Amino acid sequence: MDLAFTPEEEQFRKDIRAWVRANLPTDISHKVHNALRLTRDDQQSWAKILGKKGWLGYGWAKEFGGPGWNAVQKHLFEEECALAGAPRIVPFGPVMVAPVIMAFGSPEQQQRHLPGIGSGEVWWSQGYSEPGSGSDLASLKCKAERNGDHYIVNGQKTWTTLGQYGDWIFCLVRTSSDGKPQTGISFLLIDMKSPGVSVRPIKLLDGECEVNEVWFDNVKVPAENLVGEENKGWTYAKYLLAHERTNIADVNRAKRELERLKRIAKQEGIYDDMRFRDEIAKLEVDVVALEMMVLRVLSAEKSGKQSLDIAGLLKIRGSEIQQRYSELMMLAAGPYAVPLIDEAMEAGWQGDYPGSAVHCAPLAGTYFNMRKTTIYGGSNEVQRNIVSQVVLG
Repeated sequence: MDLAFTPEEEQFRKDIRAWVRANLPTDISHKVHNALRLTRDDQQSWAKILGKKGWLGYGWAKEFGGPGWNAVQKHLFEEECALAGAPRIVPFGPVMVAPVIMAFGSPEQQQRHLPGIGSGEVWWSQGYSEPGSGSDLASLKCKAERNGDHYIVNGQKTWTTLGQYGDWIFCLVRTSSDGKPQTGISFLLIDMKSPGVSVRPIKLLDGECEVNEVWFDNVKVPAENLVGEENKGWTYAKYLLAHERTNIADVNRAKRELERLKRIAKQEGIYDDMRFRDEIAKLEVDVVALEMMVLRVLSAEKSGKQSLDIAGLLKIRGSEIQQRYSELMMLAAGPYAVPLIDEAMEAGWQGDYPGSAVHCAPLAGTYFNMRKTTIYGGSNEVQRNIVSQVVLG
């Protein structure tokens, strides 16, 4: 296993770093580095900048309009974007549904949907979880009944991240109740502007409507929007979830947030406290260990060996690290981290904040928001069972 980057890879890193610095808007970078509110336009504008360069689908092969980068190049691109303060690419289109369409979709579906995903023009949402069907996703009840050349969809999806912005949504729907629950699920692409689709935002503790309920009331969906074969959707869902769980690990954002933690500790005068420094050091060791795990996967792919099947393990460790750095930021700021001042989430806010700086304003919201990371994408308890079976044997 060779974890050192070659001179060519280091040059690739420098080229990416220079391009990102030249093209990333400074106001967006400021918001990201300080955990301020990102608008839809902020995220969409960066997506379109990447799309114009052909890099929004940075993991895509050239035949689908991507750059055709290898695993190491993709990792370096992600790292440089994260460290520069670029918004995290909204993954549902380019990282999740696009690979499914490439692998299992028809040529017509590829021609119709991939250009809009790759350019950043079309915002996709994910319709997986339902009330009572989260980690036990196979129990989903949202139904699609074939009626001639259409499906009629009825049911509900929940925890749909940024669903209020969605143009299209990819959904797991039940098309059969025969046999095992997994065998009756299909993968359907649905235009969210279709009659009968309604989105209801769910306000979270931090005041944001990051997640939503999506309701389908006799929604008419063309049969040509079925990906692959009917009742084979569970196979496609598992393929997508491997991309989602690796994405959740997000080691590059962890490295950026580790530096933010150090800045906050210095601003709060606690960085010289050796016991607190010990906690930062332990977190840094965990981040480095997670990065080594990612590099092991890259090394295996680079050498042509079987890629290590550790998406679940990456998800477990990555989510725990995210919770830990948000907790340490709260501890660094003490009681000044507790108040939720919604106005302070806007860049340029000049209101009074007694006793401490504006950098404290987002900390409580981030801390509570990060409680989700060990639950979504398959809870960590379930992931440990999968790791024990698949990785340990």
